[in-house]
Order: sequence, then C-alpha cells, then structure tokens
Amino acid sequence: MDSIKKWFRECQAKDMVETLNKKGYNAIYAEDAQSARDLVASIIPHGASVGVGGSVTLSQTGILQDLQSGVYQFIDRYNQPSFEAMCEKYKEAYTADFFVTGTNAVTRQGELVNIDATGNRVGPMAFGPDKVIVVAGTNKIVRDINAGIMRTKEIAPINAKRIKHQTPCTSDGQCHDCTCQKRICNITSIIHNCYKFPGRITVIMVAEELGY
Repeated sequence: MDSIKKWFRECQAKDMVETLNKKGYNAIYAEDAQSARDLVASIIPHGASVGVGGSVTLSQTGILQDLQSGVYQFIDRYNQPSFEAMCEKYKEAYTADFFVTGTNAVTRQGELVNIDATGNRVGPMAFGPDKVIVVAGTNKIVRDINAGIMRTKEIAPINAKRIKHQTPCTSDGQCHDCTCQKRICNITSIIHNCYKFPGRITVIMVAEELGY
C-alpha cells in the first residue's frame, strides 16, 4: 500500500473510532493486522472461554490461530462431525466469556450491519457473551445502513463460495434471492449502538483492508 492510501485508511479508521466511542462501544484504533492481533491478545485473559463467528478477517490477522492455540477455552465450531454437532457449539458460544468476530459493514453513523446464514454470529454479537470483540478493516466502512446491506449482499457470493454452499450465486457470482436450504442470506442484523451495555462490544478498527 502506498503512503497516501495508508494515510487515508488511517484517517478513516481513526474517524470511525471516534464515532463508535460516542455510540457506547469500546472502539480502538489499530495501525495494521499485527497490531489488531496484539490488541485481542491483550484483552482476552488466558483461560477465558471464547467463541467465534465465521470470519476471513480473523484468519488473515492470525487472531483465529491464537484463539485455537490452547491458552483459551476455545469453543471449536470447526472440527465437528456433523452440522448438528456444529450447532451445539454455536449454542455454547452464547455463554462464552468472549465472542470474537468480524463484521460485514460498519456505517459512518456507528452501526454494525451483518447478514447471516444461521444467526450463530449475529446472535452472540447482540446478546449472550459477556464481551464481544469485532475486528474490522476500513474496507468495511459504508455510508449508511442501506449501503451496508447492499455491500453484504454483493459479497455474499464470495462467502458462499468460501464455505462451499451450493447456492445459485456460486455458479455466476450474482445474487438470485434464492430459496434453497443452503441460502446464506437469512438473518439481517443491525446493531445501532452499545448504549444498553456500554463497552460490551469492543470494535478494533484496522487501517488496512481485511476480509471480504
């Protein structure tokens, strides 16, 4: 990334941190992926129970690998023998000490916009775990809620392809507003603020492009 683009992303991330803090979140600026990784490690104490939402950002930054390292009680949604067993892990995440995830979009007004297949990500973000950590690159910043929903639907074919869902969009990259069971756009969530439980949701805004 050239210096001017980096400067612009830094400005965007810092501006979002200021906005999010005004909305009751605990928002923190991170210069890069490694800084975000270090921040997460500093926030979660060893031995804490941790659930995660499916997130390319967590993989890219190395955060997921840290959470799986054995120093935490990681609620492993990945290595399960069946979808039913995976769903049991999804349920466990609601009672975790921490829930760590990315987000599909962050609006300039400080809203978190997400669309889920099962709700296992947006559910714990809204309620359940004592603390939630959201890691987001500046590519997730959008103008408003409508732009956030549009962005999420535009990247849905990429995510469907990533998780190997047999949906029409994985054949041509276009949304068909499908009705198949494997559809990944089933539950839309908008977190408008964090006033009810101030500081429960930490948002780490990273001055880089991360995830889809």
